[in-house]
Amino acid sequence: MSDAVFQRCIAPDCAATYAVDETAFQCSRCGGLLDVAYDWDQLSPPKSLREFEDKWSQRTNPLSFSGVWRFRELLPFAPPGQILTIGEGQTILQRADLVANYVGMQPGCLFLQYEGLNPSGSFKDNGMTAAFTHARMAGARRAACASTGNTSASLAVFCSATGLVRGIVFIGSGKISYGKLAQALDHGALTVQIAGDFDDAMLRVQQVARKLGIYLVNSVNPFRLEGQKTIMFRVLEALRWEPPDWIVVPGGNLGNVSAFGKAFIELLQLGLVTRVPRLAVINAAGADTFYQLYEHFNLRWNGGRPNATISDGYYRSLDAERIRASTIASAIEINHPVNLSKALRALDACGGVVREASDQEMLDAKAKVGAGGLGCEPASAASVAGARKLRQEGVIAADERVVCILTGHQLKDPTATVAYHSADQKTFDDVLGSRGVRRATFANRAVQVANNLDEIIKAIEVYS
Repeated sequence: MSDAVFQRCIAPDCAATYAVDETAFQCSRCGGLLDVAYDWDQLSPPKSLREFEDKWSQRTNPLSFSGVWRFRELLPFAPPGQILTIGEGQTILQRADLVANYVGMQPGCLFLQYEGLNPSGSFKDNGMTAAFTHARMAGARRAACASTGNTSASLAVFCSATGLVRGIVFIGSGKISYGKLAQALDHGALTVQIAGDFDDAMLRVQQVARKLGIYLVNSVNPFRLEGQKTIMFRVLEALRWEPPDWIVVPGGNLGNVSAFGKAFIELLQLGLVTRVPRLAVINAAGADTFYQLYEHFNLRWNGGRPNATISDGYYRSLDAERIRASTIASAIEINHPVNLSKALRALDACGGVVREASDQEMLDAKAKVGAGGLGCEPASAASVAGARKLRQEGVIAADERVVCILTGHQLKDPTATVAYHSADQKTFDDVLGSRGVRRATFANRAVQVANNLDEIIKAIEVYS
């Protein structure tokens, strides 16, 4: 397998290769990002995606039970005996007609891929099982990440569940919700809070990982993205292997869109699909680097040679003006996405677009998602808010099939949810007003009544 699986720099003018067990995750020649690459001629990929249906009956086999590893023939970097799984990927794709009406879609055309059902409550577990498997192959003893919350929670869960490595989490000051911080602490991760934001934490964790030889599990790690590819395999599985017209995904560090693009590039290469969906990435308006670079500065993949002058100049302007990411959607509160070049490749391969959504738009969309039966954290709702915006622009047609990715569970950030629905103006202002949110358009406020049976019955009859 070693000859058939390796790591390769994504820059076509470099294309340097590295052994599968290397853990630097950055090209030593040009500094570019690495892919996990496969020589499919030496492997045994499936002839049809329907072959995976045989795995459905193998529920007592942990690898077939996993929503990641039942697709292991499409991420064949690890021997089965090395794979670490905790039952991740038991997620659903749900038709959502109430949300479709809000977005402006016809009934039966909008679907929500709900990743909040993962063990740690977010999509991160798809990538973490692959990263931990690779860490085991590499003999790692400690693993670290920078996090706005979900990555740290997933790292901590996998550390405690597998006992493989000691987890170390870097967070910025005041930049993590209690729901996510509680997971990191409860599962025993060493939590290091630094003065700064996620981008500062990301810089420091990479420096520390290199200096101390600690295994890095942020999405700059290409094995993380191999696991995240399987979100698309499960979407195809739920749609009976027929690609939708659109995949809409929140954009922070851009790991998901990078993984999704790689998934479809490989499926096309293997002849397992004949067409690919279009990809739409939705930034938070308060952390809109990708939107600005792609839609306003026209930064493109350009055959693997994106114009670094554009992105470098943009980052310099952010630093010079001391502009920090600021959004209620903490999971995507990132100004310097590490997977920028891979995301550009994904949009090039899949005819992508980028939009931004305000905190107001995300919270309103989140309320509609909740009213439709699936709760999500604020960042997840960026996908629905973005789909609505693209529908209003006429970019998405009302009869196209659209899948919005809900990346995390609603209890990841209950403070935002309670503040949105609260009847207390001070609670609303303290949590949301400072973010520019002016109204709770779809608030479901508690009804306050006296402790009197007649008054309680009267209230129920009036409001129900």
